[in-house]
Amino acid sequence: MIVVDSNVVAYLYLPCTQTPAAERLLEQDPEWMVPPLWRSEFRNILAGYLRRGSLTLEQAQLIQQEAEAHLSLYEIGVDSALVLQLVKSSPCSAYDCEFVALARTLGVALVTNDQKLLASFPGTARPLPKL
Repeated sequence: MIVVDSNVVAYLYLPCTQTPAAERLLEQDPEWMVPPLWRSEFRNILAGYLRRGSLTLEQAQLIQQEAEAHLSLYEIGVDSALVLQLVKSSPCSAYDCEFVALARTLGVALVTNDQKLLASFPGTARPLPKL
């Protein structure tokens, strides 16, 4: 079990240079825990693809549905007090701290390529392994 941030989810569902690493990570550890916030962040990523014309509306909707079907079993809410404590002790957004809070609550790693998270929470956050 691991926590993944929304960008790692995007690497899995939106082909890019990081997709093979995300696929391998999923093979190695299929329990990707996420806070409910991931849905909004992922929709925002899809919005960028829509606006650039990289995806059609139908494609974006299908990708969102697939991701939600996969991750809905792995969503866990986070404690707001812990999120705010993490915000106070770091330069990270409350959104990003939700992923850290979930990882700490579950006692597992957060996989992310977000440099600010990696620098601020080295005991919790680790980068997506390279192939």
